[in-house]
Amino acid sequence: MKYLIPRSLPHLLACLGATVALCGCASTMEDSTLGYYWQSFRGHMSLMNSAKPIDDWIGDPALKPALRERLELARRARRFAVDELALPDNASYHRYAQLERSAAVWNVVAAPPYSLRLHTWCFPVTGCIGYRGYFAEADARAEAQRMQQAGLEVSVYPVPAYSTLGYSNWMGGDPILSTFIGWPEGDFVRLLFHELAHQVAYASGDTGFNESYATAVERLGVQQWLREQSTPAAQEEFNASEQRRAEFRALTRSTREALENVYRSAAPAQASNDHPALAAGKQQAMQAFRDHYAQLRERWIREGHAQPGQLAALDRWVRDANNAAFGAQGAYDDLVPAFLTLFEHEGRDWQRFHAAVKRMARADGEERKAALEELMPASSSGARSLGFSRAP
Repeated sequence: MKYLIPRSLPHLLACLGATVALCGCASTMEDSTLGYYWQSFRGHMSLMNSAKPIDDWIGDPALKPALRERLELARRARRFAVDELALPDNASYHRYAQLERSAAVWNVVAAPPYSLRLHTWCFPVTGCIGYRGYFAEADARAEAQRMQQAGLEVSVYPVPAYSTLGYSNWMGGDPILSTFIGWPEGDFVRLLFHELAHQVAYASGDTGFNESYATAVERLGVQQWLREQSTPAAQEEFNASEQRRAEFRALTRSTREALENVYRSAAPAQASNDHPALAAGKQQAMQAFRDHYAQLRERWIREGHAQPGQLAALDRWVRDANNAAFGAQGAYDDLVPAFLTLFEHEGRDWQRFHAAVKRMARADGEERKAALEELMPASSSGARSLGFSRAP
């Protein structure tokens, strides 16, 4: 589920300047938190130290042609992001790091047995966020086990990239990673646009706002890229995968709604215990989700839209899906329509769109929530009345 994964891990940057600063920042925290900051700092520094300028990689005559082609694509996409999408022109994504692992980090998310509301961890800079990232999978699994012992449902998944919100630019910027360099063209550039969007606007403690905005940027940006820069073959490949994504998003959205209806129907006392009727309603919604996915999967393969191997990651997500997984997905999906509406309200002007989002990010949380609710497609008034958007 590459497009569902939460990708930001900037909380380590509150103390990134030096190990002394890290220890000083964390010295008032419990030992487990100190250990978490240390693994974050050490993992990030190792990743940064392994990165080299893309020009240096391309200048190596021994570089494999496939990687050379991808790095040249990265340079083009990075320039396009600045010139056409008004994304930051800075040090990020001008370097490449070859990692000897399958993911940049592994994220842990958790939720109660009868709620899609994610458990949160609180950090400097980012505020409280609904996930925790680890550079070693074993550490993520250990944290997941602790959450399970506390009675929460847990999901652990690999993350191909993360954003430091621009705080690493003085060190050379966030690099492009081997964990996603081989993705199909459309998926590769959309991830690049997503991560750059995190450097434009960020609301502390509001994961849904941050991720939905970045997801809107990636969806709009990749469509513009495909129209203006890509080949018919790449467009066809992306359109086929995007059709599957759209159908799967619709299925998971309806499942989240079904689960939320089940959980809302319960009295607080029932929701805090393993109430038989509540458990049965949850099981029914989950089984319906898996049955409908099986039908989608069979049709995709029958009609030639996908091969079984292409669906392996999605199959695992469906098999292991729980409240934590659905809650994390909602952070990326639920508010995207509001940002797409805002883009239209701003005359499809990227600079005005980003400026409007930055004003939202600076606003009070309740005011921001109200503005986004008004921007959802069912509303015709948008955010203009709240001062977040200038009329075209």
